[in-house]
Amino acid sequence: MTTQTSKALAAASGTFTFGGDLTVNRLGFGAMRLTGEGVWGPPADREECVRVLRRAVELGVNFIDTADSYGPYVSEEIIHEALHPYDGLVIATKAGLLRTGPNVWIPLGNPSYLRQECEMSLRRLGVETIDLFQLHRIDRHVPLEEQVGELLELKNEGKIRHIGLSEIDVDQLQAAQQITDIVSVQNMYNLASQGAGPLLEACASQGIGFIPWFPLGSGPLASADGPLRHLAAEHDATPSQLALAWLLQRSPVMVPIPGTSSVAHLEENVAAAEITLTEQELELLAAIGEQNA
Repeated sequence: MTTQTSKALAAASGTFTFGGDLTVNRLGFGAMRLTGEGVWGPPADREECVRVLRRAVELGVNFIDTADSYGPYVSEEIIHEALHPYDGLVIATKAGLLRTGPNVWIPLGNPSYLRQECEMSLRRLGVETIDLFQLHRIDRHVPLEEQVGELLELKNEGKIRHIGLSEIDVDQLQAAQQITDIVSVQNMYNLASQGAGPLLEACASQGIGFIPWFPLGSGPLASADGPLRHLAAEHDATPSQLALAWLLQRSPVMVPIPGTSSVAHLEENVAAAEITLTEQELELLAAIGEQNA
């Protein structure tokens, strides 16, 4: 497969433009798994993680999503090693979760902490401006206007290009929009977990990017005798590929970011961009997912 042909794979997903000026192929890459167990410490095979990132770019992926808390710091460092100076790539990162051990995530929205983590992400990634900087969680102990307001100050200083939010509801989106423009939200959303549907619709109506994390979650739907596996077989695809194809066709503002630390799994994920589902299949999958939620 030539590089030119490879790049057409992710491009088959179509494009989305964040904030009116930041266009990416809609099938991105989530870099959380480029770390150790519990999203803590270095990965078991750092060289393979570097290969995964470089292969993703060869396949046409030009949107990489990470966070300071992945490792912590490990994911950003590997991205820098593998891809800097990011020619034609958009590297999005986040801050707002404190890590004290494996699988421990503590919301921390103190403005000074958010500023520190932005400054350190700039250094680790080796950039002067972060294209998309997301508040990883809203800290209920800190006024929202202070958290988002600090990101706005960083944006005004040229250190952030666009601002996004993660794990919010429609009311929180509207409250944040009173402070500054929000170009993306990142909530858990997949075939078996469609609870963020109202937020997705709000984003779609305003042209805000919706970045579903855990996009491959399908639970019992993908079991040996599950409906997802049967339909996938009809498309000569895997259940995971079908779950991604469903997301891509679910809404034009959807920007899935499946992650992996394996080149083979990466290639399987990106190939999902070429799967086309009929309207009947889309409706069937959505209904099955809701019934099994």
